[in-house]
Amino acid sequence: MRVYLDNSATTSLDKRVLEKMTPYLLADGNASSLHSYGREAQAEVDRAREEIASLVGCSAKEVYFTSGGTESDNWALRGVASALSKEGKHIVTTKIEHPAVLNTCAELQRQGYQITYVGVGADGRVSVEDVKKAVREDTILVSVMFANNEMGAIQPIEEIGAFCREEGIPFHTDAVQAMGSIKIDVKKMNVDLLSFSSHKFHGPKGIGILYIRDGIKCDRLLFGGEQERGRRAGTTNTPAIVGTAEALRLAVAEMEENNRHIKAMRDHFIDRVLKEIPACKLNGGTEHRLVGNANISFDYIEGESILMTLDLNGIAVSSGSACSSGSLEPSHVILALGRKEEEAHSSIRFSFGRENTMEETDYVVDVLKETIQKLRSWSPLFQAKEGESTYV
Repeated sequence: MRVYLDNSATTSLDKRVLEKMTPYLLADGNASSLHSYGREAQAEVDRAREEIASLVGCSAKEVYFTSGGTESDNWALRGVASALSKEGKHIVTTKIEHPAVLNTCAELQRQGYQITYVGVGADGRVSVEDVKKAVREDTILVSVMFANNEMGAIQPIEEIGAFCREEGIPFHTDAVQAMGSIKIDVKKMNVDLLSFSSHKFHGPKGIGILYIRDGIKCDRLLFGGEQERGRRAGTTNTPAIVGTAEALRLAVAEMEENNRHIKAMRDHFIDRVLKEIPACKLNGGTEHRLVGNANISFDYIEGESILMTLDLNGIAVSSGSACSSGSLEPSHVILALGRKEEEAHSSIRFSFGRENTMEETDYVVDVLKETIQKLRSWSPLFQAKEGESTYV
């Protein structure tokens, strides 16, 4: 049996989405061209933009297409930093952000900006009060991710947004993991800039969105042509834009049913693992958590060893963010929870999706039990801690 439990990294392209995209993959016409082919492509892009806007609670003129979540995050942070540099050079974010935000902040620091990194509790959630305390008179942006990509903690976005709106500080949230599994209304949640990416909810890869609230000052990131109303250069990716609109429409329409199915598998998985495998810990809280996320540390074993052994049994999981897979450093997210380095090194992210089944879930637990037993039998740390006791 082959089981894909890395849906936080990417999801499969929905066949219904591909069907919607196919005519535009095969069609002639650049959406920026003035002839009939171009006008037809542009009309479909406009329709898709309207549909996406209606699904996130904004107007079409506030939706901008990018190459993905990373570009959207970069544009939001660097664009606002550039536009408001004369008003201040202080940004507030959190210690658990995606590398697309953290590395952008690191680059801004090298350019003279000051960054305050707010910590999180044991449940992985940031305190609204801590965000308030971090804000200064020269703060020009607050950026807090909607839901964490490694341990699934959902942040108090609406409350943070309300505070930022009262203070007149632009508020950005990276909603890449949240979009498609949480109903998002940017107006209700007082969000000024919001990033998301199509391939996280069964849309095409290589396409993202940045919502910029009308009136927010945000300089352009890419220079070239006048696409996206002169704010983001680059050839309009008509088929991917069409696919994104259809994928988001389906995700929102089927959200309740999908979440119920995914949560049942995730909860069953966590329950069995914590009961049947000793010396393991769930990272993050059980409330305010993405329905498909289970991040667990297995004491005395390196996460990479678990990942590779499961892979040999046809099971795909992750030892952290897919964007950090080349790093040997322990997960900054797990460390932020107060875990030790060895616990961070031993963490595995299991992320369930709508296409998984309960049969697959049980198969993964059964293989995982055998895997942990085998790897611990080779672990000097485990032997030193447990003596010669047998694995139960």
